[in-house]
Amino acid sequence: MAEQTNISLPKASSDFGDIQISPNVLEVIASIASVQVKGVKRMRGSLATSVNELFGRKEMGKGIRLNFKDEKLIVDVYVYLNYGVSVPKVALEIQEQVKQQLLFMTELDLGEVNVHVEGVVHEKQDKRSNSKNLLNGNSSDKGEK
Repeated sequence: MAEQTNISLPKASSDFGDIQISPNVLEVIASIASVQVKGVKRMRGSLATSVNELFGRKEMGKGIRLNFKDEKLIVDVYVYLNYGVSVPKVALEIQEQVKQQLLFMTELDLGEVNVHVEGVVHEKQDKRSNSKNLLNGNSSDKGEK
């Protein structure tokens, strides 16, 4: 998780004062941008986020880690992808979406968007169709000759 210090938006300063944004907001923006990419199954969560979701509290910023290096924002995205998608294509699309959304919504200069593919999730098959095929195959083998 990102540090809990607010980030001043440099281009948004005016005579009325500065505009600051919480790192949690940046995490939510990056997470939503990532899951909207076709081929992303879900974001990586922790035990704490899993427990919170069991109690009905949706964690929108999970799977995102923020760092600052040389006055540039570095975003690490941790995702699970659907089986059968092109990993490089989906990863590039995640990078573009995160960069575009953070620039559009905050005007922050991004240094890097690193995509970490944590795993590939295969769609579950319907068990009823498999069990019918097994039963039909077994009953024909036991037939009389």
